[in-house]
Parts: sequence; structure tokens; C-alpha cells
Amino acid sequence: NCLHAVTPIMIEQNYGRIVNVASVAGKDGNPNAAAYSAAKAGVIALTKSLGKELAEFDIAVNCITPAVAKTRILEQASEEQIQYMLNKIPRNRFLKVEEAASMVAWLCSEENSFTTGGVFDLSGGRSTYWNDPDGENNEQWRPGQGTVDIT
Repeated sequence: NCLHAVTPIMIEQNYGRIVNVASVAGKDGNPNAAAYSAAKAGVIALTKSLGKELAEFDIAVNCITPAVAKTRILEQASEEQIQYMLNKIPRNRFLKVEEAASMVAWLCSEENSFTTGGVFDLSGGRSTYWNDPDGENNEQWRPGQGTVDIT
């Protein structure tokens, strides 16, 4: 794979930036998509492991976990499917590909000289969690659910 090809070169140069693309499904899981969700969780784990292994060579390994992006693939989805996906995103819109590109550009830059093994959420708030005061009911926020008392 690509990592096998580029990692030795980066080690030799004592510098590199790797950005893997996972999915919010790798963090939250998606119904009826166990294999996809598990594969994306594997990308996240790979990122974390390689981030630690390659840090001493000034190689940053990070990943992004986008939710649905506004692309032409949505033309194939029904209005019901689109609304289902939007209802999970508190920002009430899809990710713009330019937003993902900006995050990836920064992760690849020399300005990113410290972060490695990071998982950068691009879910519009979909992967935001809260804990109840007693720690018994950890749930995911749902649109229309209202606010959570954090005091």
C-alpha cells in the first residue's frame, strides 16, 4: 500500500506528513454498515499507531473523520436519505470539500510541527458527546434535543 511505499523515504529524509481519510462511521458506527464502519475504525487505529511509531522521525501521521460531504454522490440519494443524514448533523448542512481540503493542507504543512496520531473530526457536531452528572447515561446529542446543562 501507499504507506509502505512512502514511509521509508520519509524516514530517510527525517520528515514527512501523512493524512489518512477515515469517516465519522469509524468513530460512531453506521447502521447496516458494520464492515464499512469497522474498516474506518481500522484506519483510525492505524493512524494512532503510526503516529507514535514515526514521531521520532518528524513524520506526522493524522487522519480526518468527515461526515457526509456535499458532492455529486448526493444526486443518487433520495430526499428521505438526505434528510436522514442531515438530521444527524447539528450544523444542519453537509461538509464542504473545501473545508476538508483546508484541514488536510494544514495537517500536511510544516506549521503542523507537533500534532501526530490525531483524529480530526469534520462531522459538523455529529460526533459530539455529553455525560450526565452521574456518569450513567452517556448519549449522543440529537438535533432538536435541546441543550444540556453542563453545570
